[in-house]
Parts: sequence; C-alpha cells; structure tokens
Amino acid sequence: MLRLHYYPSTASFAPHILLEELGVPYERVLVDRENNRHKSAEYLKLNPNGLIPVLEEGDLVLYETAAILLHLADTHAAAHLAPPMSSAERGEFYKWLVWLTNTLQAHLIVYFYPERWVAPGNVAGAAEVKAQAEARVGELLNQLEAQLADGRPWLLGQTYSAVDPMAFMLCRWTRHFSRPARSLPHLGAYLQRMLARPAVQRAIANEALPQPWV
Repeated sequence: MLRLHYYPSTASFAPHILLEELGVPYERVLVDRENNRHKSAEYLKLNPNGLIPVLEEGDLVLYETAAILLHLADTHAAAHLAPPMSSAERGEFYKWLVWLTNTLQAHLIVYFYPERWVAPGNVAGAAEVKAQAEARVGELLNQLEAQLADGRPWLLGQTYSAVDPMAFMLCRWTRHFSRPARSLPHLGAYLQRMLARPAVQRAIANEALPQPWV
C-alpha cells in the first residue's frame, strides 16, 4: 500500500494529484503541521529534513516532491505519465521537472519565508527579500507562459504528464500575488484545464481547499 504523508496546500499536493490520476489504492496520512508534527522525532525518521511530503511503499521511504512524482510515473508506466526512456521527450520531462522544483519552487520558498535570508528581527530586510522574490517569480512565470504560447494543452505538449501537477501546484501558490499565474493568458487557460481534471478536483476535495483554487 502506498502511503502519502501530506498536509493541505503544501508540496504534497502534486503527488496527491498524481495518485488520484493513477487511480491506485493509497492511504493519506495527515501530518499536523500546525502543531509541528513534521518536526517530531517520529516524522524525522521518515524525512530528516522535517519537510512534507513523504511517500512510503513497503520498505521504501521517499521524500522530495520531484522524486516522488518520478517514482510514481516510473512504477506505473502503463499510465504514460512520463515519456519513454532515452527519448528526447524524456529529456524535456526531466528539464521541466527539475526547473520547477529547483528554480521556481526555490524562489517561491524565498517569497514565503523571507525571514530565513536576513538577520533575526530585520523586518525591513525581509520585506525587501520578499518583494524581490515575487518579482523573480514573475519572470519565471513568463517562461511557463512562453512554453504554452504555441497552444499546447499541457506543459510538454499534447500529452499530460507528471510535470503538470507540479506546475499546477506551484502556480497555485501565486494566487495571492499582485500578478498571479492565472492572470497570464496562456497560463491562466492551462490552470483552468488542470482544474477541469477529475483527479485535481478530487485532490482539492480531499484537502478541503478553499477558493480561490488558483
């Protein structure tokens, strides 16, 4: 049995969507982030970084959202959620998944936790860091907009893949920005296509996410 350790509206949302897309049996294990259960000794045995999500499959324990998405796509190859191995399309798949987690998500983390990059109590410095991070994220959203500008329905082209839940989740995190992802024409239409997928709606319902969803 697959077990996803999650908390609503965190980085567990992308693998949550992918599990719903796969339609395989799995168990959701709520990690009470409000009470710092992700920092508990029990949880740190699963992920010593104290971050969500974690996926368990028998003796296998995986953390890092991108790694979980790759594993699910590879172990359920019949679902065609990743291009064929050794293909050019597979290279594009790797590129975008790594870019999403290593570049876009990294800048979003700076936006949400700017105090980590300044001295304690430096409120003005944290505000400046946050503003700069939002501006940089805006530039990165422009890259997604350009990728979708040729009319493709999904990030890699005509075929939905495991990068799409990741892109959707990170774009959703910008919903309260002054220039959210939904405000860009091609990206906004893409997010609506994602919202129309039954698996996305099930994940939203499972997590009881309030609107706006994007």
